[in-house]
Amino acid sequence: MSGFDKDWLALREPADRQARAKPLMDALRRHLVAETGTPSLLDIGCGTGSTYRALSSLLPANTRWQLLDYDPQLLQEAARRIGTSDMVTMRQHDLNDLAALPLDGVSVVTASALFDLCSADFCSRFVNRLAEQAAGLYAALNYDGVMQWSVPHPLDGAVVESFNRHQRLDKGFGPALGPDATGHLRHSLEPLGYRVMTGESPWHLGPEQQALQVELLRGIEKPVSEIGVIDASDLKSWLAFRLAAVTAQNSSCVIGHSDLLAIRTR
Repeated sequence: MSGFDKDWLALREPADRQARAKPLMDALRRHLVAETGTPSLLDIGCGTGSTYRALSSLLPANTRWQLLDYDPQLLQEAARRIGTSDMVTMRQHDLNDLAALPLDGVSVVTASALFDLCSADFCSRFVNRLAEQAAGLYAALNYDGVMQWSVPHPLDGAVVESFNRHQRLDKGFGPALGPDATGHLRHSLEPLGYRVMTGESPWHLGPEQQALQVELLRGIEKPVSEIGVIDASDLKSWLAFRLAAVTAQNSSCVIGHSDLLAIRTR
């Protein structure tokens, strides 16, 4: 899977960092501090390294990171932004090849805004690979189906419904779980001996995030139009209304996400 734009990833990173569920980050830190030896994290679908930047200063200084992505341009941008470090390596890998995922010695696999793009089958096979190595999982910022605006419009409900339908289409890993991703992961991990914590991590976007709100709205339009339930002219009117409200700085929105931390206990 590829196709993510580094400019979009940079634009959303501050909102992602603010949204992350702090109790889960603290629990991850405590888990790694308690480990004997050198903690090792594998960040899958790393993009430009936002998970590393969000967590690295909180975790033990001797934590080793391996950043993995399919897109070589995103890996190059991650290397540029992170700089040279003996504690960080980069690797290109197609996540569809779960058998070759480099899990040996990995304490915890991390991922951000990834599993809502993956199918139930992919997630179940991934969880089984984790369990083989007794590795933990920190899966942050999975979209949960909630979109709310402070200034309402009659089409909001239909737009969100169409967008959520599109989120369940194939994004490269089979029919995607979309808003069901965190729940599916939890129900797959607990029977395998994992203690699972979840937490809400919504974006709260106000006038100071105007650029992100604009790009978000433009990004919503295309998948909603592809579903085809809403008339094209009505959708254009909805988008114009939303963009005008953002430009006037009198509209805020909440985009729901959820985080998960799973640690093997047996």
